[in-house]
Amino acid sequence: MIGRRGIALATALTVAAVAGGMVTAREVAAKQRQEYLTEPLKNTPYDGRYTFARIRFAPRGGGSDFFGRGDPKWSHDYPTAEHNFAKIIVELSTIRPYMEGGNVFTLDDPELFRYPIAYLCEPGFWNPTEAEAAGLRAYLQKGGFIIFDDFFGRHWQNFEAQMQRVLPQGRLVKVDRSHPIFDAFFHVDQPDHGFGSGGGRGAPEFWGIFEDNDPDKRLLAIVNFNNDIGESWEYSDTGMIPVDVTSTSYKLGMNYLVYGMTH
Repeated sequence: MIGRRGIALATALTVAAVAGGMVTAREVAAKQRQEYLTEPLKNTPYDGRYTFARIRFAPRGGGSDFFGRGDPKWSHDYPTAEHNFAKIIVELSTIRPYMEGGNVFTLDDPELFRYPIAYLCEPGFWNPTEAEAAGLRAYLQKGGFIIFDDFFGRHWQNFEAQMQRVLPQGRLVKVDRSHPIFDAFFHVDQPDHGFGSGGGRGAPEFWGIFEDNDPDKRLLAIVNFNNDIGESWEYSDTGMIPVDVTSTSYKLGMNYLVYGMTH
């Protein structure tokens, strides 16, 4: 049986797709070819609303993709992913988020502490400065929650090394489906049914770091490994990604939002 929230999500996805119009193959190809933004849009001043907070960083190994285009890594799916996610939040909850994308911060920006949830993509290329590592450490210790997304395979090694710099005593552990984060808003019984589950990129896994390394305490970070929920959000109105995968990605996003706001 599909619960009311499941029906609401299905309706919201339909609304988003219709609002986006019928997308042609040419339009999809054009979207794939577009260059990533190398500079963030202007941040909106803090006003108490939930605003998606994306982390900006200088990537390890330079900032270009396979085709030589500018690719700073931090801006993958930006700002369309956060814009689409905000529409889903409005459809499914009484939260009234900032609708025009989100804000972008470096980890050493004290303004980040106004935002309880942060998102960082492509951590396989992440190489924080000492100030940024200290900033994330303080953010997490003072109640912040961070989502790591969009990295695969061998990129784990760099991510793990950088997290050791941030939290030298922290321990990354697998988070299974019994954890409350998978039941915070939606009951997600197959969280691994995500973007990375095909194409030889490895099965999606979820990892986390807990306060005092105690799984019964607060989850400081959720790690979407071999997964990319941001890409599912970005392309949710194009037909490029199956609707069941997009649905799971939005469910995870809603659960992360509710968990981060209540813990």
